[in-house]
Amino acid sequence: MISRSKWLIPLSIIGILTFLVACNGSSASELEAELDVAVESFEYTNQDNETVSLEDLKGQYWIANFIFTSCNTVCPPMTGNMAGLQQTAAEEDLDIRFVSFSVDPEVDDPETLKAFGDKYSADYSNWDFLTGYSQNEIESFAANSFNTLVSKVDGESQVNHGTSFALVNPEGTVIKTYSGTSNEAMDDIIADLKTVN
Repeated sequence: MISRSKWLIPLSIIGILTFLVACNGSSASELEAELDVAVESFEYTNQDNETVSLEDLKGQYWIANFIFTSCNTVCPPMTGNMAGLQQTAAEEDLDIRFVSFSVDPEVDDPETLKAFGDKYSADYSNWDFLTGYSQNEIESFAANSFNTLVSKVDGESQVNHGTSFALVNPEGTVIKTYSGTSNEAMDDIIADLKTVN
């Protein structure tokens, strides 16, 4: 007859192995995607009159948002939050790029975007402010690539647009969004970036 003590050791080993397998089931370098929206191919112009394309951004994670320089409501806090993200990412040595698409391209030429970015001490080495498309183009692009609204009424100076920050993976797919006006959401972004860096 086999004693109980002989069974205890094998059972405890099985238990430990099961625990280890369960713990390793999800890699620490993977972030659970909440969305799966492919960003359409694009070639736009940044604040330095340089062309930035989707291909330029592929291979690394990037954060995108939609703003315009004459916005008098949500864009200043959103851009302030993006600037804070950029600074924290640099301090944490996180490999990330930032992209702000203008939703008012007729007004926001490269020089205007550069002056706007300067107000927030933007580091242009990994933050691009993009323009160089029509109003119809950016409205379609925002809807198709980011599931977000952009709408400018003729004769109005302000543009209706979404306030989310989108996390795009190295393949060019939006996998998660965050509130661009929430300080707490910025902490969530940094935590997620640490997961994938």
